[in-house]
Amino acid sequence: METDLRLAHACSNPPESSTCGSDTCPTDIHPYSAGTCRQAISCYDDNGQPVDWFIIYKLPQEKRGPPETGMMYKYQDSSTGGWVDGKSLMNSTAASVGRTLLQLYKFSQNQSEDLAYVLYNDQPPLEMSSTIGGHTKGVVLLDRSQGFWLVHSTPRFPPMAKDQYSWPKNGLRNGQSFLCVTYSYAQFKDIGTQLLYNNIRVFDSSVPDAFAEDLPDLSSAAKHCHVKSPPWNRQVQLDSLGGKTFVSFAKYNLFYDDLYSGWLAGALKHDLLVQFWPNSRGVLRSNCSQPYHVFNVQSIAFPSGANFTSHVDHSKWSVSLSNSHEAWTCIGDMNRDMEEEKRGGGTVCTNDLGIWKSYRSLVTDYEPCT
Repeated sequence: METDLRLAHACSNPPESSTCGSDTCPTDIHPYSAGTCRQAISCYDDNGQPVDWFIIYKLPQEKRGPPETGMMYKYQDSSTGGWVDGKSLMNSTAASVGRTLLQLYKFSQNQSEDLAYVLYNDQPPLEMSSTIGGHTKGVVLLDRSQGFWLVHSTPRFPPMAKDQYSWPKNGLRNGQSFLCVTYSYAQFKDIGTQLLYNNIRVFDSSVPDAFAEDLPDLSSAAKHCHVKSPPWNRQVQLDSLGGKTFVSFAKYNLFYDDLYSGWLAGALKHDLLVQFWPNSRGVLRSNCSQPYHVFNVQSIAFPSGANFTSHVDHSKWSVSLSNSHEAWTCIGDMNRDMEEEKRGGGTVCTNDLGIWKSYRSLVTDYEPCT
């Protein structure tokens, strides 16, 4: 359950639209400027259909393979029954991530007051990387009825709203993770608060006044604000538009602990396997000092034959070691290292046996505690 918090803020400086009258738009199509209509903002699958949620695992580039092998991905949503091959490449607007973000690039060009967006990345497309603030990456896009929150792990992504969709050259070599969930408008109140805890680095945003009035924390996060008083972490349930339950875990810099061993494992009451980028300095070893243990994933294999080590996998996810009483999977943007104990960030979890099986079966080796 969500805790009632009184937050203090500290600030530093899709498919083609069709022409129609605003009174003739179908119930799931929203009036747009200049007498046009557009579909409500949503996550999209590889077939161009709106979906409640999807998960993508971008595969590492094959050794000595062409660039295309670094843009292949596995996909799943509620209809796939686990991982399926992506139908396109990550640089294409025919792929689910591209289709989903195309809504941003199409409609932001009109500078519409009907849309709000926040693009954040601690390694933004056109700026220097930062080791201050949150280690976070994501996209929020919404209209006045619904929208999506895309949490991912890819540096230099996505392009700014004034540009066109593309995939960064640095995004080929390593694996990456994506979780897109479609939420009702009201849920973005809590999402905005979570972003204040994450202390996100915003590189592009537009939150018109009408949105800011309803969603003050989202507006504050877009202005580089963050929480200023304890508690330094926050857990909240988020229900998707289709009714699926997710739980967001967000911590601020002053939490001063590892997200996984210092909070997540105990909150979920499960031992965890954690996949993260192990090539940074001060990597934390597997931890069995607490009642619930955290183990570092070392190698991964898909049933289709793709297999690789965590050293070429920049994705950030965790999965409960067993499904003895619950089957948790979490996808986020944080590593396990000493530096990130002192940085904001988080993860989004769901208790779903099918998703859990799809991730748990990937782990072929993990580091034991010593």
